[in-house]
Amino acid sequence: MEKGVWKGRWFWTNLALLHPNGKHVSWSMVCGVMLFGLGLISLLTGHVASHLEWCSHRLHRRTLYSKLDGGDDAPIDIWKSQYSKYYYGCKERGRHFGPAVRERKSNGYLLIATSGGLNQQRTGIIDAVVAARILNATLVVPELDHHSFWKDDSDFANIFDVNWFITYLAKDITIIKRVPDKIMRSMEKPPYTMRVPRKSEPEYYLDQVLPILLRRRVLQLTKFDYRLANNLDDELQKLRCRVNYHALRFTKPIRELGQRVVMKMRKMASRYVAVHLRFEPDMLAFSGCYFGGGEKERHELGEIRKRWTTLPDLSPDGERKRGKCPLTPHEVGLMLRALGFTNDTYLYVASGEIYGGDETMEPLKNLFPNIYTKEMLAEEELKPLNPYSSRLAAIDYIVCDESNVFVTNNNGNMAKILAGRRRYMGHKRIIRPNAKKLSALFMSRHEMDWDTFASKVKACQRGFMGEPDEMKPGRGEFHEYPSTCVCEKPFIDDLSQDGTRPPILAANNIAMDGEESAVGRGNGRRSSTR
Repeated sequence: MEKGVWKGRWFWTNLALLHPNGKHVSWSMVCGVMLFGLGLISLLTGHVASHLEWCSHRLHRRTLYSKLDGGDDAPIDIWKSQYSKYYYGCKERGRHFGPAVRERKSNGYLLIATSGGLNQQRTGIIDAVVAARILNATLVVPELDHHSFWKDDSDFANIFDVNWFITYLAKDITIIKRVPDKIMRSMEKPPYTMRVPRKSEPEYYLDQVLPILLRRRVLQLTKFDYRLANNLDDELQKLRCRVNYHALRFTKPIRELGQRVVMKMRKMASRYVAVHLRFEPDMLAFSGCYFGGGEKERHELGEIRKRWTTLPDLSPDGERKRGKCPLTPHEVGLMLRALGFTNDTYLYVASGEIYGGDETMEPLKNLFPNIYTKEMLAEEELKPLNPYSSRLAAIDYIVCDESNVFVTNNNGNMAKILAGRRRYMGHKRIIRPNAKKLSALFMSRHEMDWDTFASKVKACQRGFMGEPDEMKPGRGEFHEYPSTCVCEKPFIDDLSQDGTRPPILAANNIAMDGEESAVGRGNGRRSSTR
């Protein structure tokens, strides 16, 4: 390591020791000292400088937000963030991002076989586009997984608007529906098949995949989910966002049915909470957790667990203390009531088969009587979709995305994908349980009165409510925290007399499709406090 960089890191690591009384230096003081040395440190390493920029911007914004919401101890608005309106999704191509390579000039044809359920396959489709861009390849519309646990034989065109997908991305890459027959007839061997390691860097594709593509002309990548690195350069990250939030549009029948379910929820209540409840038997068995069902539960989940021969023996108590266990429906209800949602709140529950059925759901229904599912709201219309789990999941996706508040009891693929979309679309409220801290509270809730319990839940959930500054940029899974694609509107320090933003900023609203308005276009900057 270079001497200057080493000294810089030593300085920041030992900064707390500089206080004359040996106490911890406050955040403001640390940022002040860091800003003082910004110029010098920037010369030593751009990496440290970027962290200083984040530090200074975070300090400035926290001071601003304290004026808006009364500081860190102020009550949280459970329905929406007070400063989400200052952010918008931005996915525009940079000036130096070249046009798509035409089919006849590309390096070959890339076939992609995705893996898993709907949202896991979605991550594969997103990264397939980026991989094709890296390889200068022509992408063939990806194949969906027909052999996973869900046994859904839907094809891409059954779920997504394939023509929209091809057209929307035409400036980024060339996409075709199938390899031309003359290319297939000219091949001496079947398409070469390979599996790329998970989280592979672009360099891997250029060094290991491209030579094969050039030699064989047609290449298939299998089990394609999370096969591309999380952190890419900004232009490729924005391409991910164009695919995910714009190009991947559900078919018209799915969109229309999803919107009818949304309208039924809206007719009953002006706002509603969507709960993505993962509590299926196989998911619980895989977790290795215990949920209070006695020997019957231990036996049943233990038998299911035998399907995976390589799973390690886990301590249920240890997993719960580490925050690795999904919340039960009852615990989700307790968390929501403690946060301030009243029992007349309307809940839309998106779930598969709930382990324990009605008996497991009863405590949640007692806390929130107004619970609805897609089956309750559109039973007859759903019948043609019943054999297709991915199409049913697409309906849940739409209704959850349109909700005022999205709550999850897990951190699975749908939870991550929807959380990222809601951040991109204006930071609509997302509640992710702080399971590690909540587990201890749930265990001891009978030892305290309700007000004490509620107060502790609210304290635990700060930082887990989907606020814009919860995650440092570049951290976390990109599909969940798409920081590159979330821009910040320019703001003025002076607030109006009523504490709101000046009218010029109020006009900078987010359009329905996630693109910024004409007033704000080109004036925003990337958020540095995701």
